[in-house]
Amino acid sequence: MVLIYQRADAATDDVGWNDDIEGASIGSQVSLILEYESRDGAGPRLHRHPYTETFVVRHGRALFTVGDERLEASGGQVLVVPAFMPHKFAVIGGEPFVSTNIHASPTFETEWLE
Repeated sequence: MVLIYQRADAATDDVGWNDDIEGASIGSQVSLILEYESRDGAGPRLHRHPYTETFVVRHGRALFTVGDERLEASGGQVLVVPAFMPHKFAVIGGEPFVSTNIHASPTFETEWLE
């Protein structure tokens, strides 16, 4: 059986789709964060997860801090953050940042570090 998650306005607002979807709620082994943010400096504070998180950057730019490394990610790139690695990002560049963040877990488990 295929389970489908349907957002009511997805057909008319794909770019601005912000949502957190726990995989367990739809029978999946992964959870998703669909991110759209247009404010420079916006983004989550430093945190980590006991599983890998993969960022599929679709549009815009953000400055990522992953462990001791700082790097700029832009549309068309994929970043993979290993389990237990502290990370955060902040939108830069004055244009919307759009990403799909894949958590390798059926539920979100986040330890906030700041």
